[in-house]
Amino acid sequence: MAARCVRLSARNVDALVTSLLLPVMLMLVFVYLFGGAIETGTRYVTYVVPGVLVLCAGYGAAATAVSVSGDMTEGVVDRFRSLDVGGGPVLAGHVAASVVRNAVATAAVLAVAFAIGFRPEAGAAGRLAAAGVLAAYVLAFSWLSAAVGLLARTPEAASGFTFLVLFLPYPSSAFVPVETMPDWLHGFARHQPVTPVIEALRGLLLDRPVGSAPWLALAWCGGILAVSVAASAVLFRRRTA
Repeated sequence: MAARCVRLSARNVDALVTSLLLPVMLMLVFVYLFGGAIETGTRYVTYVVPGVLVLCAGYGAAATAVSVSGDMTEGVVDRFRSLDVGGGPVLAGHVAASVVRNAVATAAVLAVAFAIGFRPEAGAAGRLAAAGVLAAYVLAFSWLSAAVGLLARTPEAASGFTFLVLFLPYPSSAFVPVETMPDWLHGFARHQPVTPVIEALRGLLLDRPVGSAPWLALAWCGGILAVSVAASAVLFRRRTA
């Protein structure tokens, strides 16, 4: 199932190119067009790359909703069920393909980031810890996307989830410090699930104090993952009843 979904992703050239190019283009826009006007206490490329990594991961994970919805509406799941293939392997295949897609997209973003001056100061342990936090975020939001794909009646409806996931990094510390936002937005920006993931990545990659950010990030990811897996099981049974 995972290999099948990876092949489907490779054949969808438009979506694949967009998932690779969009985060890179956004990073270049923020660094070269807006970075000079934003004060973060460090080089802006150093500040913005962790946020772009999360944006990239969210976009790649959200594409799972469209692929799952496509399977549910095209009848292929009925064929799988006739072969005694349950919902778990089908959905896990989509999630595994999402992790693979995101690994490729993350490598592309980091390659461009290095080319324009990003230099992480962390050692091997810090980089591995950052990779673990990012992988947990991708896994959690991929399963959430799978649940959305089961809930949506058409792939077009499922694609609306992409907008929500792409919006979340903006009212966070991804591109500007939270302190520069209006006071009424501080509470949401600090306590939404994306902010601790970004702060954890930023601290781990730059070898700075991280406080409780990694644990908050993992707690958010674990909670989202548990709810999403349970919801996916219920929704799959309902859609195939």
